[in-house]
Amino acid sequence: MRISELAKLSHTPARSLRYYEEQGLIKPSRLENGYRDYQPYLIDRAIQIRGLIDAGIPTKIIALILPCLDTPRGIVPEDIEPELIAILADERDRMTQRIDFLTRNRDSIATYIDAANTALEARLTTEAAQTPSSSAA
Repeated sequence: MRISELAKLSHTPARSLRYYEEQGLIKPSRLENGYRDYQPYLIDRAIQIRGLIDAGIPTKIIALILPCLDTPRGIVPEDIEPELIAILADERDRMTQRIDFLTRNRDSIATYIDAANTALEARLTTEAAQTPSSSAA
């Protein structure tokens, strides 16, 4: 499939798909005319990569962990370096902090919405009580 079709199916801009290719995250084949030819499995791969980037994970780290995401959870790379484990642990901790921050913000917004709804309901009730009845004709 062409890049425009992959972009549409994965909801990922073509420019991002070219960047993913540049970073070695996806590898389309090339047709004789030089056009990229994207295989159907790359739809899910592009969605997965976009989700990781949206979560704030740098492409360097995505490139390291992407092969493990295609295999069962039980896989343990045999040649993993201690530095990579430390990098991944730091990234996990940063993600946890962001999740905590987003959770607090979501909860604050929910509290505000609840208070606003309560205030609006009270105002409408008061206004309805103050409106003269139209049955006195």
